[in-house]
Amino acid sequence: MRWISLKWLAPCVALLLAPAAWGGDGQTEKEKSLIAILRSDAAAAEKAITCKHLAVHGTVDAIPDLAKLLADPQLSSWARIALEAIPGAEANAALREASTSVSGRQLIGILNSIGVKKDSAAVDLLKTRLTDADAEVASAAAVALGQIATPPATEALLAALGNSDGPVRNAVAEACVLAAEKVAPQSAADAAAIFDRVRNADVPLQRRLEATRGAILARGDEGLELLREQIHAPEKARFQLALSTTREFPGNKVDGALLADLAKLPADRAGLLVEALADRRETVDLPAFLTAAGTGPKEIRLSAIRALGRVGNDSCLPRLLQLASAEKDADLLQATQAALAQLPGEKVNPALVAELAKADNSLKPMLLGLIARRRVPAVEEVMKSLDNQDKSVRNAALAALGATIELDRLPLLIDQVVKAKDEAHATQALLALKTASVRMPDREGCADELALQLGKAPQGARPALLDTLAAVGGTRALKAMADSAKGKDPQLQDLSTKHLGTWMTADAAPVLLDLATAGPDAYKLRSLRGYIRIARQFVLPEDERLEMCKQALATARQPAEQKMVLGILARYPSVAGLKMAIDAEKTPALKEEARNTALAITAKLGAKAPEAKALLEKLDLGSAKVEIVKATYGAGTNQKDVTEVVKKHAAGLPLITLPGDTYNGAFGGDPAPGVAKQLKVQYKLNDKAGEATFAENALIVLPLPK
Repeated sequence: MRWISLKWLAPCVALLLAPAAWGGDGQTEKEKSLIAILRSDAAAAEKAITCKHLAVHGTVDAIPDLAKLLADPQLSSWARIALEAIPGAEANAALREASTSVSGRQLIGILNSIGVKKDSAAVDLLKTRLTDADAEVASAAAVALGQIATPPATEALLAALGNSDGPVRNAVAEACVLAAEKVAPQSAADAAAIFDRVRNADVPLQRRLEATRGAILARGDEGLELLREQIHAPEKARFQLALSTTREFPGNKVDGALLADLAKLPADRAGLLVEALADRRETVDLPAFLTAAGTGPKEIRLSAIRALGRVGNDSCLPRLLQLASAEKDADLLQATQAALAQLPGEKVNPALVAELAKADNSLKPMLLGLIARRRVPAVEEVMKSLDNQDKSVRNAALAALGATIELDRLPLLIDQVVKAKDEAHATQALLALKTASVRMPDREGCADELALQLGKAPQGARPALLDTLAAVGGTRALKAMADSAKGKDPQLQDLSTKHLGTWMTADAAPVLLDLATAGPDAYKLRSLRGYIRIARQFVLPEDERLEMCKQALATARQPAEQKMVLGILARYPSVAGLKMAIDAEKTPALKEEARNTALAITAKLGAKAPEAKALLEKLDLGSAKVEIVKATYGAGTNQKDVTEVVKKHAAGLPLITLPGDTYNGAFGGDPAPGVAKQLKVQYKLNDKAGEATFAENALIVLPLPK
């Protein structure tokens, strides 16, 4: 079992309690009151909190009373919190003294605290505990010596490294590593010697790995060979250690040395090493990475290219462009283009624009693509490629404009749509315009510009601009769509009503209703269906949806659209919707659909709308073949068979009215008192089997089986 040091608690307590300095004018009133609690008959919990306060307010005066608690199983750890926080030899002495008279968990905790306080006077005491019969005590003593890390403490640990075994040896090895890390700032050679003893000892692999890392770093440049040894080691754990240590290694000699080793490593390991070296941003060897990116196994090239995308700069641009232009492998080409797209540095974007100005047609599409991906503001330079004889260059230029152009320059792109030289150019220009338009932060401003150009554009270009307005959306775009729908151009009427029918915001509803009632005859039905779609699909306030359903029923001339509205009423059940369905039942063509809608609404409303039953009585339900197969009432295992009662009151209708106001009264008692119950009914309605469940006292309306 591992022990837990409590050294972290003192600073946490300091954040929670008001700070007070030790020493000063002597004992404070706060400290006196706290010590008085420790001396009283207060409960253990109160004394524990008092110890936490003494970690902030305590001085040497509190040490004797805290020391008395070190043997207490309940309060020992709390007393140590305060003693670890109080500075000075007196607290150290109290811990040493207590260690001679306690055992078990209390002793382990005290040894931990001695280590936290780095008490060099406790070395002899700790040395004797290294051979304690309790392995946890011996382990705690070892770690404490590692934290103290004086020459005598270190000598004791090194001696114990060969004389201990099992978990104690593991703890001794850990302590040696701790000691070496503390020694390293004063003597790297001494630290390296300690690390070497551990890494060559018969200790668990984790300890040897920790020591190997320390031995490499303590030696500085002279540790490079040991690092390379780990890189080429067959064990995965040692290689992983080498990767993490590479990231820490000081100086710049390691970069060139390890890059030279890439060819000697398996490709997968070499790729991982490249990534580790790329994390050394202060000393990264960019020329070597560029070399690795261009030659060698694919895995190494991929890692080097990806690394350049993270740590490269504008000096890497020419070589990466050269690699991208000549690369045939799809994975390498994709990685190179991705690296170019994310290459860091303020000078990269201007360099890309400069390259575009002098590049030939074979390179221009890629450069334009990079300008698009990096969102480089270079409209003037990109525009020059729009007149290029090469179609791929023109298309790439349009795409770059779509990705980078700002609202004030949008007319330039609109002009490409309006004055397209051919259908292919028009298609690419429209795609670029849509891309630019939908990414504009000022959607309304963009729609204003498009609407303005819509009125000026040649007739053949207007559909494309209208399509773009639909993609932009918003209030201004909606108005332009409505104006086009009511205009005189049949093509724009057709296109705008199609867009309105799929509009993505509910504010299109009034426009669609207006078109359904007063718009061009050819598109009234389409507009009405678009209006109904909004009522069915959008999140709307209940009263607004009901008003839309009312308007749609009044406007619709065909049963198909009227039935769509009834479907909405069933989907969003309400008493007002039930009333509409009952009124619709008076229309012969809607009689059956309205009746089914009313029943569905009533079934969904259930007990939530007691007035639904009275409304349903106004409905001509006609006759139906109703067969009750089985009915049970109750909760959990307490069920009552009520089949005969339900059969008796079915009366050939899907609406079943039971006598009385409650299920308990109708079914002759309460099968599960004090518990919410349900009525489950298996039935056949016009020979179709169905099953329904009703909450206690709910209106019983058998849904039409599917």
